[in-house]
Amino acid sequence: MSDEQFFPYRRDRRWAPMFTVLRLSDDDGVTVTDDTFRATFGRWKVETPRSNVVGTEVTGPHRWWTAVGLRLSFADDGITFGTNHERGVCIEFAEKVPKVIGFRPHSSLWVSVADPDALAAALA
Repeated sequence: MSDEQFFPYRRDRRWAPMFTVLRLSDDDGVTVTDDTFRATFGRWKVETPRSNVVGTEVTGPHRWWTAVGLRLSFADDGITFGTNHERGVCIEFAEKVPKVIGFRPHSSLWVSVADPDALAAALA
């Protein structure tokens, strides 16, 4: 890959009021370059060297209350940037990224982009 690739979120309109409160815009999503992985979600951001991404898994569907919004995982130190509960990509990091919310750095990030398969392929 030599160019920047941008993967926008697929937003479920039922949660539009929440997205307004979280200040999501059309500029939010996941950007992948040869060197950088960046995911933005309103005023929150995860950015790390592309080489820190060590795995991906397309998952879903999930329960809406575990997948929509800005969330911490109950199972581990992962974080969610979720705009729908149908499908998304869990991205695993070799070295934890700085904490976005909560008290600990994060070893994974789940994002509900419009094309989860394409994002997983771009990160492979």
